[in-house]
Amino acid sequence: MLAKVQSYIEKQNLLSPNARLIVGLSGGADSVALLYVLQQLGYECVAAHCNFHLRGDESLRDELFARDYAESLGIPFRKIDFGTEIYAFNKGISIEMAARELRYEWFEKLRIEFDSEAVAVAHHQNDSVETFLLNLIRGTGIHGLTGIKPKSLHVVRPFLCLTRDEILSYIRWENLSYVTDSSNLQDDYIRNKIRLNILPEMQMINPAVDEAILRTIKNLQQAANIYDSDIKTAEKQVFDAEKKQISIPKLQSYIEPETLLYEILRPFGFNSTVVKEIMQSLTGQPGKEFYSPEFKLIKDRDVLLITQKQYIEEPDYYEIEKRVGESSINLPFQLESNFVEKTSEFEILKDKKIACFDAGQLKFPLILRRWQFGDWFIPFGMNGSRKLSDYFSDQKFSKIDKEQIWLLCSGDDIIWIVGERTDNRYRVKNATQEICIIKIKG
Repeated sequence: MLAKVQSYIEKQNLLSPNARLIVGLSGGADSVALLYVLQQLGYECVAAHCNFHLRGDESLRDELFARDYAESLGIPFRKIDFGTEIYAFNKGISIEMAARELRYEWFEKLRIEFDSEAVAVAHHQNDSVETFLLNLIRGTGIHGLTGIKPKSLHVVRPFLCLTRDEILSYIRWENLSYVTDSSNLQDDYIRNKIRLNILPEMQMINPAVDEAILRTIKNLQQAANIYDSDIKTAEKQVFDAEKKQISIPKLQSYIEPETLLYEILRPFGFNSTVVKEIMQSLTGQPGKEFYSPEFKLIKDRDVLLITQKQYIEEPDYYEIEKRVGESSINLPFQLESNFVEKTSEFEILKDKKIACFDAGQLKFPLILRRWQFGDWFIPFGMNGSRKLSDYFSDQKFSKIDKEQIWLLCSGDDIIWIVGERTDNRYRVKNATQEICIIKIKG
Protein backbone atom coordinates (compact mmCIF):
# COMPACT_ATOMS: atom_id res chain seq x y z
CA MET A 1 0.00 0.00 0.00
CA LEU A 2 2.94 2.32 0.63
CA ALA A 3 3.94 2.11 -3.02
CA LYS A 4 0.37 2.79 -4.16
CA VAL A 5 0.06 5.92 -2.01
CA GLN A 6 3.51 7.19 -3.00
CA SER A 7 2.70 6.67 -6.68
CA TYR A 8 -0.58 8.58 -6.24
CA ILE A 9 1.21 11.47 -4.48
CA GLU A 10 3.69 11.73 -7.36
CA LYS A 11 1.04 11.38 -10.08
CA GLN A 12 -1.15 14.08 -8.54
CA ASN A 13 1.87 16.24 -7.63
CA LEU A 14 0.61 16.52 -4.05
CA LEU A 15 3.87 16.78 -2.11
CA SER A 16 7.60 17.33 -2.44
CA PRO A 17 9.85 14.48 -1.22
CA ASN A 18 10.37 14.57 2.56
CA ALA A 19 8.05 17.56 2.93
CA ARG A 20 6.94 18.79 6.36
CA LEU A 21 3.21 18.17 6.87
CA ILE A 22 0.41 18.89 9.29
CA VAL A 23 -1.60 15.64 9.50
CA GLY A 24 -5.18 15.66 10.78
CA LEU A 25 -5.43 12.94 13.43
CA SER A 26 -8.89 12.21 14.81
CA GLY A 27 -7.89 8.81 16.18
CA GLY A 28 -10.14 6.95 13.76
CA ALA A 29 -8.89 4.21 11.44
CA ASP A 30 -8.38 6.43 8.39
CA SER A 31 -6.33 9.15 10.12
CA VAL A 32 -4.29 6.59 12.12
CA ALA A 33 -3.33 4.84 8.89
CA LEU A 34 -2.58 8.13 7.13
CA LEU A 35 -0.17 9.35 9.80
CA TYR A 36 1.58 5.97 9.87
CA VAL A 37 1.90 5.71 6.07
CA LEU A 38 3.18 9.28 5.63
CA GLN A 39 5.82 8.73 8.30
CA GLN A 40 6.86 5.46 6.66
CA LEU A 41 7.22 7.30 3.35
CA GLY A 42 9.69 9.74 4.92
CA TYR A 43 7.53 12.82 5.39
CA GLU A 44 8.13 15.03 8.44
CA CYS A 45 4.76 15.02 10.23
CA VAL A 46 3.06 17.04 12.94
CA ALA A 47 -0.13 15.40 14.27
CA ALA A 48 -3.07 17.81 14.77
CA HIS A 49 -6.14 16.81 16.80
CA CYS A 50 -9.40 18.78 17.16
CA ASN A 51 -11.59 18.20 20.22
CA PHE A 52 -15.03 19.48 19.21
CA HIS A 53 -16.57 18.49 22.57
CA LEU A 54 -19.62 16.96 20.92
CA ARG A 55 -19.51 13.43 22.43
CA GLY A 56 -18.73 13.96 26.12
CA ASP A 57 -16.22 11.47 27.54
CA GLU A 58 -15.73 9.92 24.11
CA SER A 59 -14.25 13.20 22.83
CA LEU A 60 -11.69 13.16 25.65
CA ARG A 61 -10.96 9.49 24.97
CA ASP A 62 -10.18 10.30 21.33
CA GLU A 63 -7.89 13.16 22.33
CA LEU A 64 -5.90 11.02 24.75
CA PHE A 65 -5.62 8.19 22.22
CA ALA A 66 -4.42 10.57 19.49
CA ARG A 67 -1.81 12.06 21.82
CA ASP A 68 -0.50 8.63 22.87
CA TYR A 69 -0.45 7.37 19.30
CA ALA A 70 1.54 10.37 18.03
CA GLU A 71 4.00 10.00 20.91
CA SER A 72 4.41 6.28 20.14
CA LEU A 73 5.54 7.27 16.64
CA GLY A 74 7.79 10.05 17.92
CA ILE A 75 5.70 12.64 16.11
CA PRO A 76 5.00 16.16 17.52
CA PHE A 77 1.38 16.51 18.69
CA ARG A 78 -0.85 19.56 18.79
CA LYS A 79 -4.48 19.76 19.90
CA ILE A 80 -7.18 22.39 20.21
CA ASP A 81 -10.57 22.62 21.95
CA PHE A 82 -13.59 24.06 20.16
CA GLY A 83 -17.00 25.22 21.40
CA THR A 84 -18.52 23.84 18.22
CA GLU A 85 -22.20 24.13 19.14
CA ILE A 86 -21.88 27.78 20.17
CA TYR A 87 -19.95 28.57 16.98
CA ALA A 88 -22.61 26.86 14.84
CA PHE A 89 -25.42 28.73 16.62
CA ASN A 90 -23.73 32.12 16.27
CA LYS A 91 -23.09 31.63 12.57
CA GLY A 92 -26.41 29.94 11.83
CA ILE A 93 -24.80 26.87 10.26
CA SER A 94 -24.93 23.12 10.87
CA ILE A 95 -22.70 21.35 13.39
CA GLU A 96 -21.00 19.56 10.50
CA MET A 97 -20.21 22.81 8.71
CA ALA A 98 -19.06 24.46 11.94
CA ALA A 99 -16.65 21.61 12.68
CA ARG A 100 -15.31 21.78 9.12
CA GLU A 101 -14.71 25.55 9.26
CA LEU A 102 -13.05 25.40 12.68
CA ARG A 103 -10.89 22.43 11.73
CA TYR A 104 -9.49 23.80 8.48
CA GLU A 105 -8.95 27.31 9.84
CA TRP A 106 -6.84 25.89 12.66
CA PHE A 107 -4.99 23.50 10.35
CA GLU A 108 -3.96 26.46 8.18
CA LYS A 109 -2.67 28.38 11.22
CA LEU A 110 -0.61 25.34 12.20
CA ARG A 111 0.71 24.99 8.66
CA ILE A 112 2.00 28.56 8.79
CA GLU A 113 3.35 28.17 12.33
CA PHE A 114 5.38 25.07 11.42
CA ASP A 115 6.27 26.36 7.95
CA SER A 116 4.75 23.20 6.50
CA GLU A 117 4.20 22.50 2.85
CA ALA A 118 0.66 21.14 3.25
CA VAL A 119 -2.08 19.80 5.48
CA ALA A 120 -2.84 16.11 4.89
CA VAL A 121 -6.29 14.68 5.64
CA ALA A 122 -7.53 11.10 5.32
CA HIS A 123 -10.37 11.29 2.81
CA HIS A 124 -10.60 8.12 0.68
CA GLN A 125 -12.62 6.86 -2.28
CA ASN A 126 -15.70 5.96 -0.23
CA ASP A 127 -15.80 9.55 1.08
CA SER A 128 -15.74 10.76 -2.53
CA VAL A 129 -18.69 8.49 -3.38
CA GLU A 130 -20.65 9.82 -0.39
CA THR A 131 -19.85 13.41 -1.38
CA PHE A 132 -21.13 12.71 -4.90
CA LEU A 133 -24.44 11.40 -3.55
CA LEU A 134 -24.71 14.17 -0.96
CA ASN A 135 -24.33 16.89 -3.59
CA LEU A 136 -26.67 15.05 -5.97
CA ILE A 137 -29.39 14.99 -3.31
CA ARG A 138 -28.93 18.67 -2.48
CA GLY A 139 -28.69 19.74 -6.11
CA THR A 140 -25.47 20.91 -7.71
CA GLY A 141 -23.61 21.78 -10.90
CA ILE A 142 -21.06 19.64 -12.70
CA HIS A 143 -18.25 20.43 -10.24
CA GLY A 144 -20.35 19.17 -7.34
CA LEU A 145 -20.45 15.76 -9.00
CA THR A 146 -16.69 15.38 -9.46
CA GLY A 147 -16.04 14.03 -5.97
CA ILE A 148 -13.37 15.21 -3.55
CA LYS A 149 -10.31 16.89 -5.08
CA PRO A 150 -6.84 15.42 -4.38
CA LYS A 151 -5.61 18.93 -3.58
CA SER A 152 -7.38 22.11 -2.50
CA LEU A 153 -5.03 25.04 -1.88
CA HIS A 154 -2.70 23.66 0.85
CA VAL A 155 -4.88 20.65 1.76
CA VAL A 156 -3.85 17.29 0.25
CA ARG A 157 -5.62 13.93 0.32
CA PRO A 158 -3.12 11.12 -0.35
CA PHE A 159 -5.66 8.35 0.42
CA LEU A 160 -8.06 9.13 -2.45
CA CYS A 161 -6.46 6.23 -4.29
CA LEU A 162 -7.71 3.81 -1.59
CA THR A 163 -11.01 2.34 -0.49
CA ARG A 164 -12.10 2.06 3.14
CA ASP A 165 -11.63 -1.73 2.95
CA GLU A 166 -8.03 -1.33 1.76
CA ILE A 167 -7.28 0.99 4.67
CA LEU A 168 -8.82 -1.40 7.22
CA SER A 169 -6.91 -4.32 5.75
CA TYR A 170 -3.66 -2.37 6.03
CA ILE A 171 -4.39 -1.48 9.66
CA ARG A 172 -4.97 -5.14 10.49
CA TRP A 173 -1.78 -6.10 8.65
CA GLU A 174 0.28 -3.55 10.61
CA ASN A 175 -1.62 -4.31 13.85
CA LEU A 176 -2.46 -0.62 14.39
CA SER A 177 -4.97 0.45 17.05
CA TYR A 178 -7.65 3.08 16.51
CA VAL A 179 -10.84 4.41 18.11
CA THR A 180 -14.36 4.36 16.70
CA ASP A 181 -16.49 7.51 16.63
CA SER A 182 -19.90 6.31 17.82
CA SER A 183 -21.63 9.16 15.95
CA ASN A 184 -20.52 7.51 12.69
CA LEU A 185 -22.78 4.58 13.58
CA GLN A 186 -25.85 6.81 13.93
CA ASP A 187 -27.88 8.24 11.05
CA ASP A 188 -28.39 11.65 12.64
CA TYR A 189 -26.31 13.38 9.96
CA ILE A 190 -27.02 13.35 6.21
CA ARG A 191 -23.64 11.84 5.32
CA ASN A 192 -24.22 9.02 7.83
CA LYS A 193 -27.67 8.37 6.34
CA ILE A 194 -26.02 7.96 2.94
CA ARG A 195 -23.33 5.62 4.34
CA LEU A 196 -25.59 3.53 6.58
CA ASN A 197 -28.88 3.50 4.67
CA ILE A 198 -28.77 4.71 1.08
CA LEU A 199 -25.59 3.03 -0.16
CA PRO A 200 -26.54 -0.41 1.24
CA GLU A 201 -29.88 -0.15 -0.60
CA MET A 202 -28.08 0.81 -3.81
CA GLN A 203 -25.72 -2.14 -3.34
CA MET A 204 -28.74 -4.43 -3.33
CA ILE A 205 -29.37 -3.27 -6.91
CA ASN A 206 -25.72 -3.19 -7.95
CA PRO A 207 -23.14 -4.77 -5.60
CA ALA A 208 -20.42 -2.78 -7.37
CA VAL A 209 -22.22 0.57 -7.06
CA ASP A 210 -19.21 2.25 -5.42
CA GLU A 211 -17.00 1.37 -8.38
CA ALA A 212 -19.75 2.49 -10.78
CA ILE A 213 -20.03 5.87 -9.07
CA LEU A 214 -16.25 6.29 -9.06
CA ARG A 215 -16.23 5.66 -12.83
CA THR A 216 -18.99 8.24 -13.20
CA ILE A 217 -16.99 10.72 -11.12
CA LYS A 218 -13.96 10.18 -13.36
CA ASN A 219 -16.09 10.71 -16.49
CA LEU A 220 -17.56 13.89 -15.03
CA GLN A 221 -14.09 15.15 -14.07
CA GLN A 222 -13.07 14.81 -17.70
CA ALA A 223 -16.27 16.52 -18.86
CA ALA A 224 -15.68 19.28 -16.30
CA ASN A 225 -12.23 19.90 -17.80
CA ILE A 226 -13.82 20.51 -21.21
CA TYR A 227 -16.54 22.63 -19.59
CA ASP A 228 -13.97 24.74 -17.73
CA SER A 229 -11.96 25.28 -20.91
CA ASP A 230 -15.03 26.54 -22.79
CA ILE A 231 -16.08 28.71 -19.84
CA LYS A 232 -12.64 30.36 -19.74
CA THR A 233 -12.85 31.12 -23.48
CA ALA A 234 -16.32 32.62 -23.12
CA GLU A 235 -15.35 34.51 -19.97
CA LYS A 236 -12.56 36.35 -21.82
CA GLN A 237 -15.15 37.61 -24.33
CA VAL A 238 -17.67 38.71 -21.71
CA PHE A 239 -15.74 39.69 -18.58
CA ASP A 240 -13.19 42.49 -18.25
CA ALA A 241 -11.22 41.20 -15.25
CA GLU A 242 -9.23 44.43 -14.81
CA LYS A 243 -12.32 46.65 -14.64
CA LYS A 244 -14.39 43.87 -13.03
CA GLN A 245 -17.29 44.39 -15.39
CA ILE A 246 -19.43 42.03 -17.47
CA SER A 247 -20.88 43.05 -20.83
CA ILE A 248 -24.63 42.40 -20.72
CA PRO A 249 -25.14 42.21 -24.54
CA LYS A 250 -22.23 39.78 -24.92
CA LEU A 251 -23.44 37.70 -21.99
CA GLN A 252 -26.93 37.45 -23.47
CA SER A 253 -25.50 36.30 -26.81
CA TYR A 254 -24.30 32.99 -25.30
CA ILE A 255 -26.42 29.86 -25.46
CA GLU A 256 -26.55 29.45 -21.65
CA PRO A 257 -25.94 32.93 -20.24
CA GLU A 258 -27.02 32.07 -16.69
CA THR A 259 -24.50 29.23 -16.46
CA LEU A 260 -21.74 31.47 -17.80
CA LEU A 261 -22.69 34.26 -15.39
CA TYR A 262 -22.68 31.84 -12.46
CA GLU A 263 -19.17 30.63 -13.29
CA ILE A 264 -17.90 34.21 -13.62
CA LEU A 265 -19.46 35.28 -10.32
CA ARG A 266 -18.79 32.11 -8.31
CA PRO A 267 -15.22 33.19 -7.32
CA PHE A 268 -16.73 36.43 -5.95
CA GLY A 269 -19.04 34.47 -3.63
CA PHE A 270 -22.35 34.94 -5.49
CA ASN A 271 -24.58 31.86 -5.18
CA SER A 272 -26.98 30.44 -7.76
CA THR A 273 -30.04 32.09 -6.19
CA VAL A 274 -28.52 35.57 -6.48
CA VAL A 275 -27.34 34.82 -10.03
CA LYS A 276 -30.95 34.01 -11.02
CA GLU A 277 -32.04 37.37 -9.59
CA ILE A 278 -29.28 39.14 -11.51
CA MET A 279 -30.38 37.45 -14.75
CA GLN A 280 -33.95 38.64 -14.19
CA SER A 281 -32.69 42.22 -13.76
CA LEU A 282 -30.79 42.39 -17.07
CA THR A 283 -33.70 43.92 -18.99
CA GLY A 284 -34.68 46.26 -16.15
CA GLN A 285 -33.59 49.74 -15.13
CA PRO A 286 -29.96 50.34 -14.14
CA GLY A 287 -28.94 50.79 -10.52
CA LYS A 288 -30.12 47.57 -8.89
CA GLU A 289 -27.58 46.10 -6.48
CA PHE A 290 -26.78 42.52 -5.46
CA TYR A 291 -24.50 41.27 -2.72
CA SER A 292 -22.20 38.38 -1.82
CA PRO A 293 -20.36 38.19 1.52
CA GLU A 294 -17.42 40.26 0.19
CA PHE A 295 -18.61 41.92 -3.02
CA LYS A 296 -21.32 44.12 -4.48
CA LEU A 297 -22.65 43.86 -8.04
CA ILE A 298 -24.45 46.76 -9.71
CA LYS A 299 -26.59 46.44 -12.81
CA ASP A 300 -25.62 49.44 -14.96
CA ARG A 301 -26.76 50.30 -18.48
CA ASP A 302 -24.92 47.69 -20.54
CA VAL A 303 -22.62 46.19 -17.95
CA LEU A 304 -22.65 44.44 -14.59
CA LEU A 305 -20.14 46.09 -12.27
CA ILE A 306 -18.40 44.21 -9.44
CA THR A 307 -16.76 46.05 -6.58
CA GLN A 308 -15.38 45.17 -3.16
CA LYS A 309 -17.65 46.01 -0.26
CA GLN A 310 -16.47 49.02 1.72
CA TYR A 311 -16.39 48.28 5.44
CA ILE A 312 -14.56 51.43 6.57
CA GLU A 313 -16.80 54.45 6.65
CA GLU A 314 -14.95 57.47 5.27
CA PRO A 315 -15.40 61.00 6.64
CA ASP A 316 -17.78 63.26 4.70
CA TYR A 317 -15.02 65.74 3.94
CA TYR A 318 -11.41 66.72 4.53
CA GLU A 319 -9.85 70.14 4.95
CA ILE A 320 -6.69 71.03 3.04
CA GLU A 321 -4.65 73.89 4.47
CA LYS A 322 -2.51 76.15 2.31
CA ARG A 323 0.87 74.48 2.34
CA VAL A 324 3.46 73.27 -0.16
CA GLY A 325 4.16 69.57 -0.64
CA GLU A 326 2.25 66.38 0.09
CA SER A 327 -0.92 66.56 2.12
CA SER A 328 -1.44 64.19 5.04
CA ILE A 329 -4.91 63.16 3.92
CA ASN A 330 -5.55 59.46 4.50
CA LEU A 331 -7.24 58.56 1.22
CA PRO A 332 -6.78 55.95 -1.54
CA PHE A 333 -4.80 58.72 -3.25
CA GLN A 334 -2.37 61.39 -2.03
CA LEU A 335 -2.45 65.03 -3.07
CA GLU A 336 0.54 67.31 -3.53
CA SER A 337 0.24 71.11 -3.84
CA ASN A 338 2.70 73.72 -5.05
CA PHE A 339 2.51 77.48 -5.63
CA VAL A 340 4.47 79.07 -8.47
CA GLU A 341 4.71 82.57 -9.92
CA LYS A 342 2.98 82.90 -13.28
CA THR A 343 5.40 83.63 -16.10
CA SER A 344 5.04 83.78 -19.85
CA GLU A 345 6.80 80.41 -20.10
CA PHE A 346 4.25 78.64 -17.89
CA GLU A 347 2.33 75.92 -19.72
CA ILE A 348 -0.63 73.95 -18.38
CA LEU A 349 -0.04 70.21 -18.75
CA LYS A 350 -2.85 68.16 -20.25
CA ASP A 351 -2.99 65.56 -17.51
CA LYS A 352 -6.15 64.68 -15.58
CA LYS A 353 -4.05 64.04 -12.49
CA ILE A 354 -2.84 67.67 -12.45
CA ALA A 355 -5.03 70.73 -11.83
CA CYS A 356 -3.92 74.36 -12.09
CA PHE A 357 -5.81 77.22 -10.43
CA ASP A 358 -5.57 80.97 -9.99
CA ALA A 359 -4.24 80.93 -6.42
CA GLY A 360 -5.55 84.44 -5.73
CA GLN A 361 -9.14 83.23 -6.09
CA LEU A 362 -8.87 80.24 -3.74
CA LYS A 363 -10.25 80.30 -0.21
CA PHE A 364 -8.33 78.12 2.23
CA PRO A 365 -8.76 75.63 3.69
CA LEU A 366 -9.94 73.86 0.55
CA ILE A 367 -12.53 71.16 1.09
CA LEU A 368 -12.31 67.63 -0.32
CA ARG A 369 -15.70 65.86 -0.26
CA ARG A 370 -17.97 63.37 -1.99
CA TRP A 371 -20.44 64.59 -4.59
CA GLN A 372 -24.12 65.15 -3.80
CA PHE A 373 -27.24 65.47 -5.93
CA GLY A 374 -27.73 69.12 -6.85
CA ASP A 375 -23.97 69.81 -7.16
CA TRP A 376 -22.97 71.90 -10.17
CA PHE A 377 -19.88 73.49 -11.68
CA ILE A 378 -18.77 75.31 -14.82
CA PRO A 379 -16.64 72.87 -16.80
CA PHE A 380 -13.25 74.18 -17.95
CA GLY A 381 -13.59 75.86 -21.37
CA MET A 382 -17.32 76.52 -20.98
CA ASN A 383 -19.38 79.47 -19.76
CA GLY A 384 -22.62 77.79 -18.67
CA SER A 385 -23.10 75.77 -15.47
CA ARG A 386 -23.62 72.02 -15.54
CA LYS A 387 -25.15 69.71 -12.97
CA LEU A 388 -22.74 66.99 -11.98
CA SER A 389 -25.43 64.35 -12.49
CA ASP A 390 -25.82 65.48 -16.12
CA TYR A 391 -22.06 65.68 -16.58
CA PHE A 392 -21.65 62.13 -15.27
CA SER A 393 -24.40 60.93 -17.60
CA ASP A 394 -22.76 62.61 -20.61
CA GLN A 395 -19.41 61.04 -19.73
CA LYS A 396 -21.10 57.64 -19.26
CA PHE A 397 -19.99 57.27 -15.64
CA SER A 398 -21.16 54.04 -14.05
CA LYS A 399 -22.69 54.01 -10.59
CA ILE A 400 -19.42 52.70 -9.18
CA ASP A 401 -17.49 55.47 -10.98
CA LYS A 402 -19.76 58.05 -9.34
CA GLU A 403 -19.35 56.46 -5.92
CA GLN A 404 -15.59 56.83 -6.22
CA ILE A 405 -15.62 60.51 -7.24
CA TRP A 406 -14.16 63.20 -4.97
CA LEU A 407 -14.67 66.95 -5.34
CA LEU A 408 -12.20 69.71 -4.45
CA CYS A 409 -13.99 72.86 -3.34
CA SER A 410 -13.11 76.45 -2.57
CA GLY A 411 -15.80 77.67 -0.20
CA ASP A 412 -19.06 76.49 -1.74
CA ASP A 413 -17.65 76.30 -5.26
CA ILE A 414 -16.52 73.06 -6.88
CA ILE A 415 -13.12 73.77 -8.45
CA TRP A 416 -12.14 70.24 -9.51
CA ILE A 417 -13.83 66.91 -10.08
CA VAL A 418 -10.65 65.23 -8.88
CA GLY A 419 -8.89 63.38 -11.67
CA GLU A 420 -11.53 64.48 -14.18
CA ARG A 421 -12.15 68.19 -14.92
CA THR A 422 -11.57 71.62 -13.35
CA ASP A 423 -13.95 74.57 -13.04
CA ASN A 424 -13.63 77.36 -15.59
CA ARG A 425 -14.06 80.14 -12.98
CA TYR A 426 -10.78 79.20 -11.27
CA ARG A 427 -8.70 78.74 -14.41
CA VAL A 428 -5.32 80.40 -14.87
CA LYS A 429 -5.99 83.74 -16.62
CA ASN A 430 -3.86 86.54 -18.08
CA ALA A 431 -4.26 88.51 -14.83
CA THR A 432 -3.24 85.56 -12.64
CA GLN A 433 -0.11 86.28 -10.60
CA GLU A 434 0.31 83.05 -8.64
CA ILE A 435 -0.66 79.54 -9.70
CA CYS A 436 -1.69 76.74 -7.37
CA ILE A 437 -0.78 73.33 -8.85
CA ILE A 438 -2.37 70.27 -7.26
CA LYS A 439 -1.33 66.77 -8.32
CA ILE A 440 -2.62 63.30 -7.57
CA LYS A 441 0.41 61.34 -6.44
CA GLY A 442 0.96 57.79 -7.65
